[in-house]
Amino acid sequence: MRLDTLLTSATARLLHAGSPSARRDAEVLLCHVLGVGRTWLYTWGDRSADTFTRARFDALVAARAGGQPVAYLIGEREFWGLPLLTAPSTLIPRPDTETLVAAALARMPAHEGHLLDLGTGTGAVALAVASERPGWRVLGIDLNPDAVRLAQRNARRLSLSNARFVVGDWFAALEDSGWAMIVANPPYLAADDPHLERGDVRFEPRGALVAGEAGLADLRHLVEASFRLLLPGGWLLLEHGAEQGAEVREALQTCGYEAVMSEPDLAGHERVSLGRRSA
Repeated sequence: MRLDTLLTSATARLLHAGSPSARRDAEVLLCHVLGVGRTWLYTWGDRSADTFTRARFDALVAARAGGQPVAYLIGEREFWGLPLLTAPSTLIPRPDTETLVAAALARMPAHEGHLLDLGTGTGAVALAVASERPGWRVLGIDLNPDAVRLAQRNARRLSLSNARFVVGDWFAALEDSGWAMIVANPPYLAADDPHLERGDVRFEPRGALVAGEAGLADLRHLVEASFRLLLPGGWLLLEHGAEQGAEVREALQTCGYEAVMSEPDLAGHERVSLGRRSA
């Protein structure tokens, strides 16, 4: 069977299974099996697929049709232009979280500083910042040892020596304060949130998604605990759900942060709320 015919057939199968990005999914999976880019795929689509290629591709398409995330099937996802290794032990990096990176960079001078990334997962945010601010020292913390090992692998793979990762429960692993910036993408879904039963989220670790107090417990804890660890003038930036901006801003203001505001994601939803410790 020709590669372009194989691709068309897989797309139809994924469409029937309800994939919202069937064609793109099929392309990514076939490129992964072949070890090529999309340009090669469309340039040489008239080539025949051997038996081994068809078998591997069919297995991946079947898994995707069953709902498995593409990022887990191929073990990689691009974030902020960086190819990051992924695994079922961590959340899949998403474009919405690039809002957190952009908001952080806009408030980071080019000279030296120290940034703390809490609940780092794959290391996506920490590594994106480290790649843009080589003079900064970045520390990522996660409770999950598997996530920390994955983030360390990503740092080595990207040759980003200014980022390091350790296991810890939020601030418990810290021996010092004086951070110029703290960022986090903590769990913020309520236990009964319908998004937990949709799409890729069904396969991601619940512990990295769900928090008490209707999803606000970890956000409120980070607001309160971060204040004493920030340098005067230091920033706290938190990713949250699209409907949680008002609650997070209120928590920041109540705790004494200044310049409190929220930043929208590409869809226009409030995605990141932030505040600065008074100088």
